Amino acid sequence: MRELRKEMGLTQQQVADKLNLSRVNYTRYETGAVCPDFDTLIEIADFFNVSLDFLFDRKFNYK
Repeated sequence: MRELRKEMGLTQQQVADKLNLSRVNYTRYETGAVCPDFDTLIEIADFFNVSLDFLFDRKFNYK
């Protein structure tokens, strides 16, 4: 999330405001100290225009 935020040129406070979160909570999510609930994860993915798989850095090996 940090890289996505920086690519957009936004501060943690700006992202937190857009997502209706406190900056402290957003920072905890960004650093991995706390995992957001599912609804918040969807809001974050939508805000950054990425998939949940992307947020979780999931790679698939299809056989």
